[in-house]
Amino acid sequence: MADLAVKGRSRQKAAPSPWKQKKRKPSKPGSGVASLNGKWAYVFIAPFIAMFLIFGLFPVVFSTQLAFYKYDPLSLEQTWSWVGLDNFKDILADETFWISLGNTFEIWALSTFPQMIMAIGFAAILRSRFLRGKTFWRTILLVPNITSVIAVAIIFGQLFGRDFGMINTAIGFFGLEHIDFIENSFASHVAVATMITWRWVGYNSLIFLASMLAIPDELYESASLDGAGAWKQFTNVTLPGLKNTITFVLIVGTIGGLQVYAEPLTLAGDNGGGSSHQLSTLTMYLYNESFINARYGYGATIGILITIIVLIISLINFVVTRRVASEDK
Repeated sequence: MADLAVKGRSRQKAAPSPWKQKKRKPSKPGSGVASLNGKWAYVFIAPFIAMFLIFGLFPVVFSTQLAFYKYDPLSLEQTWSWVGLDNFKDILADETFWISLGNTFEIWALSTFPQMIMAIGFAAILRSRFLRGKTFWRTILLVPNITSVIAVAIIFGQLFGRDFGMINTAIGFFGLEHIDFIENSFASHVAVATMITWRWVGYNSLIFLASMLAIPDELYESASLDGAGAWKQFTNVTLPGLKNTITFVLIVGTIGGLQVYAEPLTLAGDNGGGSSHQLSTLTMYLYNESFINARYGYGATIGILITIIVLIISLINFVVTRRVASEDK
């Protein structure tokens, strides 16, 4: 009996040690926990997809369709009326469209290129190891960007006032005639470009600064050992390292420049852009035709043309940048 008891005890399995736990096999994609996690992922991204479909994709599709119709939501007889390409033909024959297009590009050129030069200069100063209080100066540069557009336009509207503006007061101090920064076409564009430059130069400076800080210090040390001064280092090391950033700033500046609205509207005081449309931009023209004249199909066509212009300019910037980069290799 004793032998049978010993054999029985030997056949019993030993209790598992608390220190030795079995490893769990990874769950298969279609099983249990992984399947549940996948379902929760769809739940979490569903709000973004819904918002994109409602406020992103639907307006684009609706506006594209609207461009080929004469749309009058208040009409009791026929809300939708097919016109085909008539809206595009009417826009190309409209003198106001070409004036607004010229004004938009002139304001874009007067603001983008000086702004880029100033931003690169400020970024180079902020990168200097001799500058004290770098965080303070970076914060100060970003303050104009977070200031209300309307507040900026009102203040600069007072500065550029014809009779009592500070700019004209300074001009009169030197015995020169006052400049009408509203009725004079080029002067009004300079005023709007100044507002845009003041508001965005600090933001772009920080973008260029981040790109400059990514350039290895060894390149500057090598250039210094080769006898290159500060200007040579800037032109041969810094600027080549900023090519991609310059392209990015140009594309973003082009998109923003074609959407200028608040600054010229506040300066002109009316949505028509002045007595001879000297301050009318493409966005003001779109708003005026869509919501003032209730030509919704016409306004949608203007929006499509603005998109096409942005795509063309972005493509040109991309091609030029790639060509320059390939020549340097």
